[in-house]
Amino acid sequence: MAYIESHLLTLVTFLPVLGAILIALLPRGEGGQHKGIAFLFSLLTFLLSIALWTGFRAAPGRYSFEQKTEWAPALGFSYHIGLDGVALLLFLLTTFLGPIVVLSSWKFIQERVNVYCIALLLLETAILGTLASLDLVLFYVFWEAMLIPMYLLIGMWGSDRRIYAAVKFFLFTFIGSVLMLLAIFWLWSNSGRKSFDYAELLNAGVVDVSTQRWLFLAFALAFAIKVPIWPLHTWLPDAHTEAPAAGSIILAGVMLKMGTFGFIRYAMPLFPQAALAFAPAIAVLGVIGIVYGSLMCMAQTDLKRLIAYSSVAHLGFVMLGLSALTPEAVSGAVLQMVNHGISTGALFLMVGYLYERTHTRDLAAYGGLATVAPAIAATFLVITLSSIGLPGTNGFVGEFLVLIGTFTSRVLAGAVPLAVIGATGVILGAVYMLWLYQRVFFGPPRKAAGHGLQDLTVREWFTVAPLLLAIVVLGIAPQPLLSAIKEPVDAVVQRVSRADRAPPVRKAEAQP
Repeated sequence: MAYIESHLLTLVTFLPVLGAILIALLPRGEGGQHKGIAFLFSLLTFLLSIALWTGFRAAPGRYSFEQKTEWAPALGFSYHIGLDGVALLLFLLTTFLGPIVVLSSWKFIQERVNVYCIALLLLETAILGTLASLDLVLFYVFWEAMLIPMYLLIGMWGSDRRIYAAVKFFLFTFIGSVLMLLAIFWLWSNSGRKSFDYAELLNAGVVDVSTQRWLFLAFALAFAIKVPIWPLHTWLPDAHTEAPAAGSIILAGVMLKMGTFGFIRYAMPLFPQAALAFAPAIAVLGVIGIVYGSLMCMAQTDLKRLIAYSSVAHLGFVMLGLSALTPEAVSGAVLQMVNHGISTGALFLMVGYLYERTHTRDLAAYGGLATVAPAIAATFLVITLSSIGLPGTNGFVGEFLVLIGTFTSRVLAGAVPLAVIGATGVILGAVYMLWLYQRVFFGPPRKAAGHGLQDLTVREWFTVAPLLLAIVVLGIAPQPLLSAIKEPVDAVVQRVSRADRAPPVRKAEAQP
């Protein structure tokens, strides 16, 4: 028992891989068994991850469930994992969405089910490993491992232009990651410790400001593409539109957060002076993303494409909060990461159910669905209100903290105008989401409502109910989440905010 407790994080991280192996050993035609195993292992992963929450202990400069095993000490490689409050919340979000994703695609996915289930489980492990890693090479391995399963999900089970969307997704994210890898090797070579360990690199003090800026840009590009920040967002609408519903849920729910997580875990603490210097530029890009994403939503005729652009707007709030560098704004940004994963994941889930019934995502084909599917209409309404940040729902607290924190930021020149422009995104969000809801569920019945449309089934209720519960509970009681992230948020804010008063750091050493 003591062994399991000391290796609990490793067990939870790699449990989906065990499920993938079992599926691979079964005959190819056993689709029901494949889905059953995938659901069982994703559910077990979530249940075990609850023990991580109950056993989590926040402490300055320490990680819970930390485990370190040297791989190749001479090269600085180690298997080093652990969780702080920020990583823990995203870890739980990932395991929470896992069984929902498997159950949601039970009916829709009927071909190559074994490969599909294996891809889902391997993707879950890759995301969990990315969040838990405390070694830069280990982080990079998991970071890149996310690409292949998602590429397969889009390319094999997507819509008509799935190959184009999958290749575009892969190329965008891979090119940015290569630059980050070069920066990681530079850190190893010049850290003076020949180590990839995150804690050691953090304590080493990273070279002069000019070099910091180049290294920050290399990391930031990889993370900005994943977020994605405007104008690096062009892969996202295509990926969401062509991906199956399960792929969109994972992509919006957790994969995009790997970019924002990368900023707060790696780019900002490792290169504090560069982060301080680039904060105004990141804030401006975040605000542009808020307004641009909102306006693009109003011009869309495809349901999934509209929700994809809403992600650009919502994650613009996250980047604005991170760049404001106040405890309130950064805490709000982290909450927004979690809440966006729940709300937007739920939106893609519901759009997937509508598509299964109507076989169209064209807004012009919808109308009057509230009369034929009242449960779908009521559920979609709650999720819509969450997405626009109605007080009492989970979407309100994060955006509110981001705006309050940005107003009081001493780091951003023009913080008040940035906050005001960002606040217009809340208004625009209400406009396009309520317009979407009105077009789909009210008015005269249109083509989509004439298909003998079925309301939510029992299986679908099992996927929707946990999301609705999370929307309400986190909207009413966000304090446990705020308490969990307080320590890492304060540490990042203090480290970066003090960077302009820090003594000069050493120059990069010339290599023989």
